[in-house]
Amino acid sequence: MEIGLAVVMPGDSLTIKTVLTRLFAIVTMHHGKRRSSAEAETHMGSNPMLRFTIRRIFLGALTLLAVCVIVFAATQILPGDAARAVLGRNATPERLGEIRAQLQLDRPMIIQFWSWFSGILTGDPGQSLVNGMRVIDIVYPRAVNSAVLLVLTSLASVPLSIALGVLAALYAGRVVDTSLSVIALALAALPEFVVGILLILLLSTSLFHIFPAVSLVPPGSSVLQNPIILVMPVLTLSVVCFPYLFRMTRSAVLEVLASEYIEMARLKGISTLRLVFVHALPNALAPVVQVVALTLAYLAGGVVLVEFVFGYPGIGQGLLDAVVARDIPVIQLTVLLLATVYVLLNLVADLIAMLLTPKMSARQWQTT
Repeated sequence: MEIGLAVVMPGDSLTIKTVLTRLFAIVTMHHGKRRSSAEAETHMGSNPMLRFTIRRIFLGALTLLAVCVIVFAATQILPGDAARAVLGRNATPERLGEIRAQLQLDRPMIIQFWSWFSGILTGDPGQSLVNGMRVIDIVYPRAVNSAVLLVLTSLASVPLSIALGVLAALYAGRVVDTSLSVIALALAALPEFVVGILLILLLSTSLFHIFPAVSLVPPGSSVLQNPIILVMPVLTLSVVCFPYLFRMTRSAVLEVLASEYIEMARLKGISTLRLVFVHALPNALAPVVQVVALTLAYLAGGVVLVEFVFGYPGIGQGLLDAVVARDIPVIQLTVLLLATVYVLLNLVADLIAMLLTPKMSARQWQTT
């Protein structure tokens, strides 16, 4: 009835041609609306950035759940008895039984895990077995100190490594490139603690006594109140990071400089600085960003040795102390925190790399 009213209007000639023409127009109009709506929904649902982010967050959550299980199981098989570590060797069996009941060590393993995991989710990971303090109060100040060390190392090493990598790529095969590559290769062969000891011998002894060899911080004080104690740890970590960032930047920029569009830009007379910093470097940053994130994630866990060498009150030194004292709640939270930082840094690196390469297809990102 509605179609008939829409097709046959007053004053129109009731010819078959007119009726068929108007019916075809109505059907085409409704089909176009449905098609546009379907295309809009498909476009909204096929956003590669959104799908990739949700997928990586989900996989990151599964990874952290697996880390929780592994960390809890690993701490349970550590040698020694947590109750005896608290009371000492001269503890009586009755007192040991009381401590085990207080620490819930006499309960089944699955109940212990759920009690600890639910405490992690609610922000109450328990108390230290050594001094009875809240674990969060022990780990948090050390985590802040390590974060300061990580940020300062990033600010010092990343820009310098990228700048020297670009310089080596511009003068590939020349003295500058060869010298920087040899230095980077030599530094890559040195472990962190060796670099730290060499820097102490060079800058903190009678040879050149410039910086303190040990990063001593009074209890309750911040490392930022005496910034000079940060110089040696930051310098050590920057030297450790430099070879990997430098070599990746150099190879990425060389690959981009050999591409066809860069050759066309050269033929058009574009200056070298504009060619590198406007056309080449932005397209070479995607792999560099991922290496930066992996390096920082490595530093989040590998900073243990550097903190031990310099006596720095960070999360690495705290982890070593907790392992020696068999302080299981502190070990569990510290390792879980390091794993969380690693997962988040990898997620941020992948998202930044995707933003820097917008032409990359969604299928490629789904397979990463």
